[in-house]
Amino acid sequence: MGQSSDEIRLRDLARGVLGTLPDLASVNRGLWNLLRLAPDTRASIGLRIEELAHRYPQRLALKFEDRGWTYAEFNALANRYAAVFKHHGAGSGDAVAILMQNRPETLAAVAGVVKLGAVAAMLNHNQRGAALAHSLNLSRPALLVVGEECLDALVSLPAPGELIGAPRCLWEGFGETPDGFVDLAAERETASAANPRETRDVLLKQPAFHIFTSGTTGLPKASVMTHLRWLRGMAGLGQMTLRLRRDDILYCALPLYHNNALTVSWGSVLGAGATLALGRKFSASKFWCEIRQQDATAFCYIGELCRYLLNQPPSARDRDHRVRLIVGNGLRPEIWERFQSRFGIARISEFYGASESNLAFANSFGAAKTAGFCPLPYAIVEFDAEAETPLRDGKKRDFMRRIAKGGIGLLITEVSERLPFDGYTEKKSNEGKLLRDVFKRGDCWFNTDDLVRDQGWRHIQFVDRVGDTFRWKGENVATTEVEAALNEIEGIDQAVVYGVRVPGADGRAGMASVSWKGPRFDGARVARLLRERLPPYAVPLFIRLRREQEVTTTFKYRKVDLKREGFDPALIAEPLYFLDGTANNYKRLNAALHEKIVRGEIRV
Repeated sequence: MGQSSDEIRLRDLARGVLGTLPDLASVNRGLWNLLRLAPDTRASIGLRIEELAHRYPQRLALKFEDRGWTYAEFNALANRYAAVFKHHGAGSGDAVAILMQNRPETLAAVAGVVKLGAVAAMLNHNQRGAALAHSLNLSRPALLVVGEECLDALVSLPAPGELIGAPRCLWEGFGETPDGFVDLAAERETASAANPRETRDVLLKQPAFHIFTSGTTGLPKASVMTHLRWLRGMAGLGQMTLRLRRDDILYCALPLYHNNALTVSWGSVLGAGATLALGRKFSASKFWCEIRQQDATAFCYIGELCRYLLNQPPSARDRDHRVRLIVGNGLRPEIWERFQSRFGIARISEFYGASESNLAFANSFGAAKTAGFCPLPYAIVEFDAEAETPLRDGKKRDFMRRIAKGGIGLLITEVSERLPFDGYTEKKSNEGKLLRDVFKRGDCWFNTDDLVRDQGWRHIQFVDRVGDTFRWKGENVATTEVEAALNEIEGIDQAVVYGVRVPGADGRAGMASVSWKGPRFDGARVARLLRERLPPYAVPLFIRLRREQEVTTTFKYRKVDLKREGFDPALIAEPLYFLDGTANNYKRLNAALHEKIVRGEIRV
């Protein structure tokens, strides 16, 4: 007889627990740090950097292309930035906006900011105009640091005097300094390299970073990352889960304005006193060459990065590297084993978390197809996908209901003094993320807006974002599961699934935007394969063929315009197809057929 899923999970967990024994010292350090960290403690990211510089001054802290910095050199560079920022008025609690691409100076500038007890507002250097100005105004920075590589972004902004707070502007580059800017590169060359005294007074509860949401459904929000949450991430994700060793080199090509780079990657490295190999930007075609160039033993991923690598042509050098473990989130279950097998990755430390969330799940034991477990208070509750709200029992107390093991529901996390919700810079955005009177009067829970599967043993698997899951034919459709089925079909490179309104029909019908790489779209073949792999209600009613999908700079699909355009040929120049249920075939959708669907002459 075959093993049940519970037996397989238990077996994998047992193997994973045994696998932690060689790294038991790291696990113990992480556990100790988690237990001792308290909001009013004098501890910070800056103190951790100084501690490593004192204990291991000659150990390599940072690599970038063909250059390297020891911990002593990196700490001294960060101190010079801190001295310049202090000279120009930045102090405890002030925001310093950073508009720079990945390079060593960016990370050192960030370190200099947090050493002062100030807040590094990590701007998305891909934003332009109104969106970038909006992000700046959310943080109201005292200083704005701009790298010479971000001149286009700078030019798209209104004059600094028109921004809220009118920040002092500093130019990081060796080209001509724009009018009205301070030459930061020149000033830091003569600034003091001594540790600033302010670092000793920073408390864990103080903000360290502003991390901006990607803005896939509107303008960005600025979430607050405290030193406490960052150091908890270092302990839990870094020391207890990833368990880097001192001779490890972690490669990260993700943008530093994203938490997977700034917190997960950098935090894991600082937790071990290891080396961060910083990539300028991600390139699927050059990725493994850069891994080999940096002699990396680990890397951090996000979103569809792993699928992009898997879609590259197979190479005899696919396993020609020293990478033994990777950390990140968003590795889809349907490609997990293929990715791990093709590239020879010994351990995948998937995790679940969000910039504004007060806790995280971590795959500490290397089990397959899971975001891991969390020992802290959370719940998975029943959810109404159509109304996009959690269900309550309708009784006198009207409390929420937990799902059964194996079920899918809304993930919520308890907010308490020990597990605070740091929220956003705009306080009006905070209350919308909180749920009250959930299981008892007066309790408070954070709404992750994520649907997850309860895998048992306090493990979860990410299923979908609220708003992506939709209801059709009386059933909930998870877009990730439909995307997985589509991505298995030869000719489809990427698939994005979403729900669209059809006049006269309840719920939303499934629609897929696919990057078609095949010679000719065979509607009958695609329909047959989808019916074999999906329940009838989950098979998309409409398919849109595209050359490429639009993604954010953190590899999240942009669905807003796709949903708005729906299945209307008048709005879409790309090929559209409609599932003819009687013929079991996707047929070309033209204006006449669209009109019949809208009028209800064709039943869906």
